[in-house]
Amino acid sequence: MYAVIKTGGKQYRVSRDDVINVEKLAGEAGEKIEFNEVLMVGGEGDPVVGTPLIEGARVAGEVVEQKRSRKIIVFKKKRRKNYRESRVTDRN
Repeated sequence: MYAVIKTGGKQYRVSRDDVINVEKLAGEAGEKIEFNEVLMVGGEGDPVVGTPLIEGARVAGEVVEQKRSRKIIVFKKKRRKNYRESRVTDRN
């Protein structure tokens, strides 16, 4: 059995015991969370597709850890204009 959920402006296909990386969620490590925006549920038989959401369906999960992505360097330059800009930003 699997479901397609929507969180953080993205869609994820999840099933039992999956570990996924999503955008930052409210909650500390070890807390239980629910995803109420379920777009599709499939498995045995025909899949159930919502319009756009399936009424009453939800997916439960647990926050494993809150972490930040690696840092990336942004460098901008315009040739022959003496313009250079460099900064370090987080990749989210």
